[in-house]
Amino acid sequence: MSVSGDQIRRRYDRLAPWFDSLEGFLEGLIFRRLRKKLWALAEGRHILEVGVGTGKNFNFYPPDARMTAIDFSPKMLEQAKRKRARKQLDVHLDLIDVQSLCYADNSFDTVVASFVFCSVPQPRKGLKEIYRVLKPGGQLLLLEHVLSSNKFMAALMNLLNPLVVRLVGANINRQTVKNVQACPFRSIFIDPSSSDMLKLIRAVK
Repeated sequence: MSVSGDQIRRRYDRLAPWFDSLEGFLEGLIFRRLRKKLWALAEGRHILEVGVGTGKNFNFYPPDARMTAIDFSPKMLEQAKRKRARKQLDVHLDLIDVQSLCYADNSFDTVVASFVFCSVPQPRKGLKEIYRVLKPGGQLLLLEHVLSSNKFMAALMNLLNPLVVRLVGANINRQTVKNVQACPFRSIFIDPSSSDMLKLIRAVK
């Protein structure tokens, strides 16, 4: 389903005040453990988080890294700024779209994104921007929900996707592994413990 970036942004702006509550059950049951595992792989002095949202990953930031975090939703970023102040966290927050990063080539050691590329209108464009700003040998770490490999489940996800996009701005049928493979990363690893619809991906420039 084709939806503009402005439409998706408005949907996330609308949900921002209640976003943590809406995902609270799944966060505690599944997502928090996976976020911790994802961030344990982060390396290097300068790290970028794409799609910081309300700041759900703040607790997992490496203590001695220089952190930059971005989001394209002003209202989500407002929530992250409030959380940053409460936690007295040293992270630079920017209102930026991953499809058009303002950073110089070869800027970051690691780029991390969790449950982000379901909402990027042109995911391959965003991934290529990340590739550009990564240093040679740097890594992209992704935690994403993807289209099921089960034919029946995939058909159901494709059927429901227009409704989900209309409600929350997220696509539930993205093929993110293939999108990463379409970029010129030197090597790509899929965590073997990943489930059918939740993938932990590491790609090295």
